Amino acid sequence: MANNLWILTEERPKKEVLRAIFEIFAREYRCAFSVDTLKIIPILNAAGQFQFTYRVEGYTCDKADNVYLKIISGSSSFTDFLIFYQEQVPAHTDKPIFAIEETKTDDSESRNTGVYQRCSKFVYIRKFYADIKMIMLYNLQVAQKHTPTQTNIFGTKLLRTLGVEIHGKTGYDSSIFAPFQSIDEIIEHKSAMRRAPRGNVPITIRRSGSSKIEVSGRLYKNGSLSHDPNIGALSIICAVLRHLGWKGEIEITAHGLSQGHLSSGNKFIRIAEMLDISFQGLIRPAAAATDTYWHYDLKGEKLATIFMHIAVENFTDGRSIFENHAGCEKGYFITSHGQHIALEKYNDRAAYKAGNKDQIINIPDLILIDCNRCEIIDIEGKKHMRRHHGIEELAGYDCIEAKYISKHYPDFDITRTVIVYGSTNKHIVEPQIGFMLNKHGDMILGKYAPEIFRDAITRLLDFWSNN
Repeated sequence: MANNLWILTEERPKKEVLRAIFEIFAREYRCAFSVDTLKIIPILNAAGQFQFTYRVEGYTCDKADNVYLKIISGSSSFTDFLIFYQEQVPAHTDKPIFAIEETKTDDSESRNTGVYQRCSKFVYIRKFYADIKMIMLYNLQVAQKHTPTQTNIFGTKLLRTLGVEIHGKTGYDSSIFAPFQSIDEIIEHKSAMRRAPRGNVPITIRRSGSSKIEVSGRLYKNGSLSHDPNIGALSIICAVLRHLGWKGEIEITAHGLSQGHLSSGNKFIRIAEMLDISFQGLIRPAAAATDTYWHYDLKGEKLATIFMHIAVENFTDGRSIFENHAGCEKGYFITSHGQHIALEKYNDRAAYKAGNKDQIINIPDLILIDCNRCEIIDIEGKKHMRRHHGIEELAGYDCIEAKYISKHYPDFDITRTVIVYGSTNKHIVEPQIGFMLNKHGDMILGKYAPEIFRDAITRLLDFWSNN
């Protein structure tokens, strides 16, 4: 019986992350492995149709015959990667061996998103896989902050208390990030941290009598229960309190919510029901029922944009210099000198705050570079039914092209195109659409498709005709 590694993900799989996953697997299963030049190959059938599965080549291990990748979506707060070790294609009833959350964010960019924003994922997954090995993988692409912030230390200690392993941090001192041993230690550590700036609602933890712990933290944002960093922070705090044996009430205070903000499908309501968390002054609704943690994505536009991204990078000399696939983590813009730059949201922030909404910088879903032809391709991804919206959005890239692309690649021509997923059509009508992946896996090039698209598809078809 073959033992295959199945990597199921919502993200565009990166080769450096795959290598890290292989190292984790080899260490856990005590096996040797070797990595040559990794290639991610879209699998085609005899008719030349994409099978919505990728095969990884260049990895050898005596305990893994093949490595496959598939794109999935989570039912709610979902970790980036689920790893299965089995022969057959995973079903949602199968048990994964690892849950891995990947982040490129460090203290140097954001204290909260570097730790807290990811925490709710490790809490929620325990509803479905109580004893799964959980890993926070730092895939850092900018300089790491030398001294960790108090927020980073506290959040990482909470993660480790819950059993999450930390990978990818350089100079990681496990003694600083040692797991908490008691509830009192958590409360004392949080109380000793620097207070929030005046006007902000601080996150505090305090006992209220012998049977209640109050955890304060603002959850209201933009008219709903959607304050992601605080959702993560309060999720992990409450989960660790339960993990360390607290059986009394846990109440969220100073949340800023009204009863109408508590909806049954909200991810924090799901977690609150799991952990039996109450909201001061409000009645917690029953969470919407869900039996599955994930499902195979057969509808999303990123099925097509990720496909072309992988095809170009594995079958041509082209590469991505920016990615923002739907539902995936936004990447950095990579300059001609290899610098990684976080794109600004506004061309003029002050003007935007004053009411000029035209100052928003519209960004593509993918930017590819074809160095052989001195061409850069701005790509908007859309479902087939919304392709005309994608064509309209192509007109909004003037700012990003002037502020970033032309500045860092002055000698390159810039092309704009749309990539679509869906329908059963086998022909593209609109000249602005460069590529379509339909529901059957047919790969259709537009009349004016960038030449690098044609190269990628031609070489992919040649690869399978010779294998």
